[in-house]
Amino acid sequence: MSESSVAERTCGRCESPLETGDLRCAICGQAALDAQADVPKKLAVQILRCTGCGAAIAYDPKHQAPSCSFCGDVVKVESIDDPMEQTEHYLPFTVTPDEARAALRGWLDSRGWFRPSDLSASAQLTQLKPLWWVAWVFDADAFVSWAADSNEGSGRSDWAPHSGQNEIHFDDILVSASRGLSVREAAAISPGMNLATKRAAPEGAVRDATLEQFDVQRSQARQEVSAAIHRMAAERAQNHFIPGTRFRNVHVAIVLRRLVTRRLSLPAYVLAYRYKENLYRVVICGQDKRLMVGTSPKSLLKMIAVALMVGVIALVILGIMAG
Repeated sequence: MSESSVAERTCGRCESPLETGDLRCAICGQAALDAQADVPKKLAVQILRCTGCGAAIAYDPKHQAPSCSFCGDVVKVESIDDPMEQTEHYLPFTVTPDEARAALRGWLDSRGWFRPSDLSASAQLTQLKPLWWVAWVFDADAFVSWAADSNEGSGRSDWAPHSGQNEIHFDDILVSASRGLSVREAAAISPGMNLATKRAAPEGAVRDATLEQFDVQRSQARQEVSAAIHRMAAERAQNHFIPGTRFRNVHVAIVLRRLVTRRLSLPAYVLAYRYKENLYRVVICGQDKRLMVGTSPKSLLKMIAVALMVGVIALVILGIMAG
């Protein structure tokens, strides 16, 4: 079991960990007897809110950002009265800005035949922003009941019913809480994060990096985590529990028996480059420069050439068939 910064209190019924401020157990709903003493007082927090993607960025009057580090849109100062989820640990940057720039050039060179031939040579890097984006990491034990139809044991029929129950353990599962990164971007760079390198404060070769803030309440965070557990349990049931190779009517019900959540800030670079008056964006993992995701232009001439070639081939085939 991985190390976790959870509160020492546990639920008196199911022994699940209770975080500071929990009025009830997140698993079984049992009231926490000493919860009132731990409820945090309301505290006004100032953040920079992006008017485009909605990302919440740590507010620092010494370094006010005129634009969002994630999407470049306008940011505004916003005050939040309710207590916000806070990052517990930070993963350090192990990729330097120079390595990120070089990785972008290599990525542009690998975009395939449909990219413009001068893409790497003509693309101009206009912005490189280091940032820490936010995510939940959780461990959980779940009791899964499933039912489905599959081709296993179907005999003369196409389908046969199956059902079962299994215990599933989830360890160090990362779920993005970022508004600045898309689900696709976060999923692409998450595998490069080494959770064993967590620190109590931001570290690395990068200074003045943007800090994204958690801006959802704990109840919503747990809903996001529970939804992720349900998705992964359904995938695991099809891959390991349900017999056969084809499935339909897959139904999964989950009873959580233990849930430990942690809040981490993870390093990344957001790069913007310009090619022939158009801007494109690339996100690079701050701990593994090989993991990146982004957008790039395509060559219109090459696409037209392929379309014409396909059309000519189709006409030739039709002529042969007609003859």
